[in-house]
Amino acid sequence: MVATTVEFADSLIDQTRGLMFRRSLPDDYALAFRFDTVKTRDVHMLFVFVPIDAVWVVDGVVQRVERLRPWRGFAREECDLLVELPAGAGADVTAGDRLVFEE
Repeated sequence: MVATTVEFADSLIDQTRGLMFRRSLPDDYALAFRFDTVKTRDVHMLFVFVPIDAVWVVDGVVQRVERLRPWRGFAREECDLLVELPAGAGADVTAGDRLVFEE
């Protein structure tokens, strides 16, 4: 299990803000961005104060996992789901893994 508390960034405002300005993240937290199509999605760390693990997913299959540093990190990959986790939470997630949300 990667996270027990998942917040969905469904609105354009929530997607634009992402994790900016947050000073900490609970260990069991994830912010998920769901998209209708697969295309290249960027993650930037401008105004993000904590390191994170970003996970890019296509059709439920992890494509890439990347640790990003506060303020300086940037990465991009194709996905239809992007999940941002506290740094270290994605350590056991690798490309090819399946990512499923359970209610």
